[in-house]
Amino acid sequence: MPLARTWSVALLGIDGKPVEVEADIGGGVPKVTLVGLPDAGLREAKDRVRSAIRNAGEPWPDGKVTLGLSPANLPKLGSAYDLAIAVAVLAASARVPALKALNAVLLGELALDGRVRPVRGILPGLLAARAAGMRRAVVPRESLFEAALVDGIEAHGAGHLRDVVAWLRDEGELAPPSEPKAPVEVPAPDLADVVGQPEARWALEVAAAGGHNLLLAGPPGVGKTMLARRLPGLLPALSKAESLEVTAVQSVDGSLSASSPLVKVPPFVAPHHSVSVAALIGGGSGLAAPGLISKAHRGVLFLDEAAEFGAHRLESLRTALEDGEVRIARQRGSVCYPARFQLVLATNPCPCAPPRETDCTCSPSARRRYLARLSGPLLDRVDLRVRLRPLTALSMHEAGSPEPTAAVRERVLAARERAADRWAERGWHTNAEVPGPVLRREFALPGPVTTLLDRGLDRGAVTARGADRCLRIAWTLADLAGLGRPQAEQVASALEFRDRRAA
Repeated sequence: MPLARTWSVALLGIDGKPVEVEADIGGGVPKVTLVGLPDAGLREAKDRVRSAIRNAGEPWPDGKVTLGLSPANLPKLGSAYDLAIAVAVLAASARVPALKALNAVLLGELALDGRVRPVRGILPGLLAARAAGMRRAVVPRESLFEAALVDGIEAHGAGHLRDVVAWLRDEGELAPPSEPKAPVEVPAPDLADVVGQPEARWALEVAAAGGHNLLLAGPPGVGKTMLARRLPGLLPALSKAESLEVTAVQSVDGSLSASSPLVKVPPFVAPHHSVSVAALIGGGSGLAAPGLISKAHRGVLFLDEAAEFGAHRLESLRTALEDGEVRIARQRGSVCYPARFQLVLATNPCPCAPPRETDCTCSPSARRRYLARLSGPLLDRVDLRVRLRPLTALSMHEAGSPEPTAAVRERVLAARERAADRWAERGWHTNAEVPGPVLRREFALPGPVTTLLDRGLDRGAVTARGADRCLRIAWTLADLAGLGRPQAEQVASALEFRDRRAA
């Protein structure tokens, strides 16, 4: 009884699992059976593969063809298994040797005429294949730029099923990966463009140095959006591991660019306030797709006009802010996407939002209702809160030019280096990632230093979570000042950043 095996990859979020594709050809009435929890798109592969094989100049085997995808209890979604199924059928019918396919992963969708079409998730799929011990891969030619990012695996690109057949017969070669093009660097907006707002500029520097979340509150036109868009320019470039994480999310999402495949700059994501919860957090039928918070992983998520987003959307962020990941359960299974981002909120102080507070026509109750859309539990997870003031003629003509991004970024990088050295043994990179118990027990500050913070806890002005975040901010302020540990001045400044009146 002819039997052949090939390999493909199933993706659960950005985690991949090798899938063994088996083809068995038996006697009886010609029929094709596909087993192994395929979704609707994969069930249609029977017709796609049959047409592709015939149009590649190869005969479809007579008799009953049984296709099995193992592990059988693992959901299989999409059309990326087409190429592996086609090679398994050809090998089972003795049309091609199966030797090269034994230790290779095959990814790609087949057109009816045999063309190999690109699919999503090539990068995480090949990372999973490499971890499973595979050293060879065949992917669509258009996806070679993505496959080239994975070291330790020999990637080949195929434009047509005929090319794969010739390669398996040692009658031809597949396309090798080309040298990646130098990415076109787009200059980040400069902080020197922001006029005035020294407190907000300082808060932006502290947020960049420690990885802290930030709330900017103030009337329209004072520079909230300008400041937020300049935060990525202050952040350090992504490390190799971080770049692969961010790139893997974009690969699964289908937004990866061939001109700059490896994402090295922290992403900046700014959704409109009408975005749905599924688009923000992730969702969809079958297995959930990544949301905008995962696309902002290792970068910045900016919510402009935050009070207009609605409570349901804002409250859905709370767990991700604490855990740095989001878990989404659907009928087909549960997936986990990374979501360690810096949240920047911008809001007006009231619904009418005049340029000057004295011109406000809102009643006190209306102002309270408007700001109450940002709930206490959400604000408790925002480390820095800053109130921006309207610009005046004096601030528009302040002495000296504003500091550019390059000067501020130099201080930020120095502070980040101090924090990374301090937490290196524990696997943390920024002060915002450090758990509160570690700061309170192993890195406890003397009583006189935390007097104001203890007083705020006693009076109920600060929650326990807020106290932990104050300590994180204090450590960041100490890193910016070049101190070995925070002093009373840094703790007091951290408490000012936590002032609820700033919202």
